[in-house]
Amino acid sequence: MDRLHALAEAAGVAREWTDVEGRHQVVTDDALAAVLTALGHEAASERQMVRSLAVIDEQRRGLAAMLVADCGGAITLPFPVTHAEATGEDGGTRALAVEGDRLMAPQAPGYYDLAVGGRTTRLAVAPARCPLPPQPGGARPWGVSVQIPALRGARPSPFGTFGELAEAARAFAAGGADALAINPVHALFPGHGKGYSPYSPSSRLFLNGALADPVLADLPPLPADEDSPPLIDWAEALPRRLAQLHGVFAALDPARRAAFTATDEPMLRRHALFDALDCHFRAATGAHGWRDWPAAYHDPAGEAALGFAAAHADEIAFHLFVQSLTRAGLDAAQAAATGAGMAIGLIGDLAVGVDPSGSDAWSMRHAMLDGLTIGAPPDPLGPLGQNWSITGFSPDGLRASAYEPWIAMIRAGLASGGGLRIDHAFGLARLWVIPEGGATQDGVYLAYPFEDLIRLATLEAHRAGAFIIAEDLGTAPYGFTGAVTSRAMLGMRVLWFERAADHGFIGAGDYEPLSAAMSGTHDTVTVAGWWRGRDLDWAETLGRLPEGLTRAEAEAIREWDRGLLWSTLNHTAPRPAPDDPAPVVDAAIAHIARTPSALALVSLEDMLGLEEQPNLPGTVETHPNWRRRIAIAAGELHEDPEVARRCAILTETRAPGGPEA
Repeated sequence: MDRLHALAEAAGVAREWTDVEGRHQVVTDDALAAVLTALGHEAASERQMVRSLAVIDEQRRGLAAMLVADCGGAITLPFPVTHAEATGEDGGTRALAVEGDRLMAPQAPGYYDLAVGGRTTRLAVAPARCPLPPQPGGARPWGVSVQIPALRGARPSPFGTFGELAEAARAFAAGGADALAINPVHALFPGHGKGYSPYSPSSRLFLNGALADPVLADLPPLPADEDSPPLIDWAEALPRRLAQLHGVFAALDPARRAAFTATDEPMLRRHALFDALDCHFRAATGAHGWRDWPAAYHDPAGEAALGFAAAHADEIAFHLFVQSLTRAGLDAAQAAATGAGMAIGLIGDLAVGVDPSGSDAWSMRHAMLDGLTIGAPPDPLGPLGQNWSITGFSPDGLRASAYEPWIAMIRAGLASGGGLRIDHAFGLARLWVIPEGGATQDGVYLAYPFEDLIRLATLEAHRAGAFIIAEDLGTAPYGFTGAVTSRAMLGMRVLWFERAADHGFIGAGDYEPLSAAMSGTHDTVTVAGWWRGRDLDWAETLGRLPEGLTRAEAEAIREWDRGLLWSTLNHTAPRPAPDDPAPVVDAAIAHIARTPSALALVSLEDMLGLEEQPNLPGTVETHPNWRRRIAIAAGELHEDPEVARRCAILTETRAPGGPEA
């Protein structure tokens, strides 16, 4: 099997890896062969493997579709050259210094057309570091993380939209906040009331039309609901919202319709075609995405798809309208935030992957993994591993496409905001991929062109004038932390995970300055919920307590941990009782505010002192994930006494100064 192992190494498929407990693991040959085959490297016989190795070697001997370098950095070519010149985006051409098979990149960041050795390719040149969060008045900024659908407006509605987001931005700006960190707003399947997780989108290039608010585009408001229940009924709300948007579109006069639907973006038109086809086949057959459609429609440029577009031009126009309306709403929310005084405004969130049946997987099959899904290997929290049932870009597909799909995705995430969080940023270096239909534990780590991707992210952040938060919770791949730190990307330092070797919680002053300090995430228990033991209630109810641990034992451990947390948060006051979480919430927020981190983020749930968390990982139907709504109207949040007190804590406690740009 030496040939199989050599092929795996050449293809970036790791045969060996180290788990979260430091144990050495070896992937079976069957698992290697399955993943290699899914990646397009034939591995069923010795002859096939020899041929696959030769193809990889030939590809690497050629000139890459895009070269990626640092400003003024050296680039090693696969052949010697005597002359090279680069044409920048301004049209200016400059000769580059060359020596043998090395050339020196331009000093200015940007994209170039590179002519070298009688051939041409693209060249991306990245600055050394990403921008850092601004420091208004010399103080480190703070913000609130919000789940947009959870927001409630002045008018009853089934879920929050960009209209409520704009109201929340103005409210928290009045309270002194500099930012709102939002959930992913990627496009979901239109009107589909089941697939509503923001982390399983149809496309990361386009937006979730259900979040559109026509008022933000100077159109009449959507009809008001009779009430706003505490839990969102997505199965009813999303189809109804799609129908309401159809009504708004039908009422447009010709001039406004043309203004909303005019576009010369081929990928936007392709996405509108996907949404039209998805609605058509879902209504006709119950199909979920392109893989359930008739085979003739699997090719976006095929005769069947193009024929459908010609025959359903009005439906295509509707979906173009929805995207235009949604983009206008997101831009308006950012304008509301900065116009009200926020130094940053919105911080977007980039999901790690997409639904394999969705728009991106249909539109960009050449650049996507096919037959593989993304997840996580077995660990103490998930003995069988995790399969997130999503897919992503293929490393070979990205290289062959000159990274264009990836660059477009990053640009889309940075388009309306002052920062972007990259979910599971370890995926820039490697992803745990699982053959479709296979066991999660039979997955493997697949390497990605980390240096290229991190440089491209830095370049795009520079062009957008925005900072990057690289979500780095868990065991980092070798070299990851040093690389993102050198690029001035912020790590995530979440209260619950910042513990010392003796299991105590570390002091605020020990937080990493180049980070976002956070009271929690959408996947973690709230401060009030932890103090009361609400997470233990759920664990007991759902049978999720660790094997062999009783509820009484879990309570005893929590009581000890309460002492550890309180000793870090407050050295003088008596420890509050488990049923009195409010002082603990205040102290935890003050703790986050005291950190030297470049940015402090507190969840909306913690600002309100709520006990329930937005999402409980590993559950689908047994916990109301992504369904909870807050009780207070978004525009009145800063007037709530508890929220106002906590805004004051953050504003008054945040230390001045931060990491230097």
